Amino acid sequence: MGLGLEELLRLTVAALMQVTGESQRSVAGVLGLTQTQVSRRQAGVVSWSLRDVDVLAEHYGIGVLDLLAGPTRACEALPTDRRRSARTEAKGASR
Repeated sequence: MGLGLEELLRLTVAALMQVTGESQRSVAGVLGLTQTQVSRRQAGVVSWSLRDVDVLAEHYGIGVLDLLAGPTRACEALPTDRRRSARTEAKGASR
């Protein structure tokens, strides 16, 4: 049997954080949570809420269904300017 939706969402959030270079602290700020609360969600101790899913999708500039479809689909849907490499290149070009 495949992964459950909660585990898939945890993997997706981890992948998006990796691709964008964001920390749990920065994601927590977007959600109005503490880093500890995000850590507990990522560890599976506490479930992500539907509100969290809406806010995360908006923050990353992707659709909710893309976020829930898993890491591959979410990262493919991520706008280019949200990727760590694109931001790094833009910073280098502005120097």
